[in-house]
Amino acid sequence: MTELADDLTALSAVRLLDGYRGGGFSPVEVTRAALRRAEEIQPELNAFVRLFAEDALERARASERRWRRGEPCGLLDGVPVTVKDLLLLRGAPTLRGSRAIDPAGGRWDEDAPAVARLREHGAVFLGKTTTPEFGWKGVTDSPLSGVTRNPHDPARTAGGSSGGAAAAVARGAGPLALGTDGGGSVRIPAAFCGIFALKPTYGRVPLHPASPFGTLAHVGPMTRDAADAALLMDVIAAPDSRDWSALGPAPESFAAGLTGGVRGLRVAYSPSLGGQVAVRPAVAAAVRRAVERLAGLGAYVEETDPDLTEPVDAFHTLWFTGAARAVQRLSRKQREVLDPGLREICAAGARCSALDYLAAVDVRTDLGHRMGRFHDRYDLLVTPTLPITAFEAGAEVPKGSGHHRWTGWTPFTYPFNMTQQPAATVPVGTDADGLPIGLQLVAARHRDALVLRAAHALYEAGVATGG
Repeated sequence: MTELADDLTALSAVRLLDGYRGGGFSPVEVTRAALRRAEEIQPELNAFVRLFAEDALERARASERRWRRGEPCGLLDGVPVTVKDLLLLRGAPTLRGSRAIDPAGGRWDEDAPAVARLREHGAVFLGKTTTPEFGWKGVTDSPLSGVTRNPHDPARTAGGSSGGAAAAVARGAGPLALGTDGGGSVRIPAAFCGIFALKPTYGRVPLHPASPFGTLAHVGPMTRDAADAALLMDVIAAPDSRDWSALGPAPESFAAGLTGGVRGLRVAYSPSLGGQVAVRPAVAAAVRRAVERLAGLGAYVEETDPDLTEPVDAFHTLWFTGAARAVQRLSRKQREVLDPGLREICAAGARCSALDYLAAVDVRTDLGHRMGRFHDRYDLLVTPTLPITAFEAGAEVPKGSGHHRWTGWTPFTYPFNMTQQPAATVPVGTDADGLPIGLQLVAARHRDALVLRAAHALYEAGVATGG
């Protein structure tokens, strides 16, 4: 039974569904195995804020009955999934990593749009995963739930803000996870933990309630590979009337669009944003090898750099004012229990004027214009996801780095939240310490399917690793 459970926790969602269809195993077996794995990893990694064992098994039994009748209710019937604790999930409090939120004081009778779609398609909710307080930084620790650790080395960070989701997928506690990405928050932990993640075009996956970080915030899949992410996107990328900024229906199935490879695609490869970023040699070498493989698969690769004039000050204005808005309604007593770093950026955000905010919007608009023109020439941009591998757990920045905020070590990710473009991270190797390295794929707005297709080609070619 243990060997079977180990095998089941290693399977992708696509393979689980094949097993259900063929009768090789059942949703109940899979859910039990995933719950067991979640309980095993929790003391070491701290990936979950709560597990839903009873409810998960009840949903799995209902799914098992539907599969026996040959009547699955959706594309993910019986597949275990986790939900980051920034997203509403009916019947469970959403505490956002904060001691300032009263579990008994809120209404927990509503699903976020993506969660509602998962429920409609028969997914099994295993639990809610950890987040830093209000998702404010690129690592996952909070006053409420403590430090989330890396599955490859628990002394290191899992990244953030979707660190619990990434750790859970990497260690087999469900093949699918929902995360949120405000500046790299699904790509950062996915790169550190060695899994796949996609930040979709803004609005492709509806969000409700609206994030205080506004249109910087995206909901995205965190999975074992690109095929699982495409399957999950086919479920969650559906309109929802609660999000007035959501896009219309996707033009085609993301899963159906995976084939076709990269032959003929125009790929821009920027190893260090024109020398602006100091990239560790092991990261640079792994990403370069993967890019060479893209060329071998028929892509036209040119080493060139987008015009990303350092936008960090504008991002900070947008991000810090969002943080200030997130805590605006809290009392003085509630603010006293907030993460000290969060209090610091909230104070900075509160000092910004409306004109400061609009000036940051102007920078963002110009950046989006430049990237739009860039993608007139190139189908894809490839960069490292991060210039480093995972550093010590419990710190916002690597020791001795000289950085003050998490944006200092994430120069490849947050700009594409400003431009609202789809961007994915693909695991392409490890460093000498066995820590995962990520490659980032970026495309023009609305070309999510192209990002998934290129990522899938790397998996098919054996370049992508992990999961």
